[in-house]
Amino acid sequence: MIPTTTWKMTINSNKLAVVVTAAGSSTRMGGGIKKEYLELCIDGKKGTVLSFSAKAFLTSLKVDLLIITTKKNGTEDAKKALFRDNEILPLLKDTKLIFTEGGATRQESVFNALREAQEALEYKDAVVLIHDAARPYVTKKIILDTFNTTLAHGAATPVLDAVDTQVETEAQNNIRKISRHLERKNIKALQTPQGFLLNELIKCHKNALLLNEKGKTFTDDTEIWDSFPAATGGKKVCIVEGDIKNKKITFKEDLPQKESIMQNIETRVGIGTDLHRLCEGRDFVLGGIKIPSDKGEYGHSDGDVLLHAVSDALLGASHLGDIGSYFPPAEEKWKDADSRELLKKIWADVKSNGWTLVNLDCVVETERPKILPWREKIISSIAKTLEVPEKKVFIKAKTNEGQDSVGLGNAIKAYAVCLIQRSSQ
Repeated sequence: MIPTTTWKMTINSNKLAVVVTAAGSSTRMGGGIKKEYLELCIDGKKGTVLSFSAKAFLTSLKVDLLIITTKKNGTEDAKKALFRDNEILPLLKDTKLIFTEGGATRQESVFNALREAQEALEYKDAVVLIHDAARPYVTKKIILDTFNTTLAHGAATPVLDAVDTQVETEAQNNIRKISRHLERKNIKALQTPQGFLLNELIKCHKNALLLNEKGKTFTDDTEIWDSFPAATGGKKVCIVEGDIKNKKITFKEDLPQKESIMQNIETRVGIGTDLHRLCEGRDFVLGGIKIPSDKGEYGHSDGDVLLHAVSDALLGASHLGDIGSYFPPAEEKWKDADSRELLKKIWADVKSNGWTLVNLDCVVETERPKILPWREKIISSIAKTLEVPEKKVFIKAKTNEGQDSVGLGNAIKAYAVCLIQRSSQ
């Protein structure tokens, strides 16, 4: 391991790009909001997981370029999460900020960012530090050690010693067994940031793409770097001392309870209802699913009474308005609009205010068609639109026993109740 105790922060002529990766889906985290956008409190200061990760570099080094990778169409959410921290904007005074959409894999996302960095810096001796946005507790020592070791040796990464005995396994007759015991003293767990000479790393990534086409996958950028010595002049990745505090947040349990969003939770209930006439010549659409029927909902948009009720419930709970104020029926551009797209817009605004969905319960009143055979598809459609697990959504159908306009088959009505939550401000 490279000695690190003598490193000092200095102004270096090498241009520095920092890539903070936040393009993942956070499916293992649950809760319907990306883990990088969760609110966090560290040392009495409030921000988000993303803002603390970025701020660690902006307060440790002179950063010429900060690139944040986001999921597709996720730039606005990332911006809101970053600038929810009031300390970020002043720190960006001399730093260019770029948001770039990621790809299907972390490798693709990083490569997109590297190309942005190469174009923005146009500097042959640039250094890049690549960091997981989900590691908000990275220390200044790790950042400086990694940066300075990269300057001296071309590539560097922080590591932790293995605590448990490590083994390799193999399958024998459908039973997995230990095939080899590894030397624990030689086993290390990689952390981020990982540092590299920018141009050399881009060459490695281009070579990696060719191997991807042949089925080869790479776990991280250190493996990509070490796989193409001809592109790096044979430079190996050097290691510096990591820190157990520099843990990657993957599950809710990874958030320290004393400093996390899990404390001081604010909850709100919202209710929404909507009714539409049924008429011939219109599609019957419920929760984004077209259901065969001799009549469909009459409305300015597609008439999806269920999604309209869900929209109003979410808007009411978050105190953001109602569907009529968001999408006025008098405006021609909303004619025949897909209510799923309208709900996506509403939900994006609700999430940007820090809210997550706890659960959504709905009731549909209609005489026909029968909803039960379509219930699972409707639940799946709503959950997909809101980007939440299906277990957070449920619907029930009722008839009106031949009474009123619904019971006579002339109308359909829906009710929705939601529970949302966020950390207290």
